[in-house]
Amino acid sequence: QVQLVESGGGLVQAGDSLRLSCAASGRTFSTDAMAWFRQAPGKEREFVAAMQWSGSSTYYAASVKGRFTVSRDNAKNTVYLQMVGLKPEDTAVYYCAIRRGTLLLAQKERYDFWGQGTQVTVSS
Repeated sequence: QVQLVESGGGLVQAGDSLRLSCAASGRTFSTDAMAWFRQAPGKEREFVAAMQWSGSSTYYAASVKGRFTVSRDNAKNTVYLQMVGLKPEDTAVYYCAIRRGTLLLAQKERYDFWGQGTQVTVSS
């Protein structure tokens, strides 16, 4: 199995930018899909963005499209989530996840491995 570790969260003001990182230990495959989810207090865990480990396909939730960008560094086994124009409603614990398959799915049940999460708090 692979282990995923998120980092880069913090406390920022509305309109600020933040970049999250997710480092994977263990083997990753060209057929993997990696994704970001988030969970706010009292709410269900929701999909944010996903990308293929090999290829250029990406998929974003409507709430973040145009503000968030997912990218990767294959040599470092790391994926990133660049967040700009942060809003208070973006406040949540952000998780990275991986599934063994190329489909960019939004359902959390379809992902096989998860990180521990990193807290993002956006003040107004």
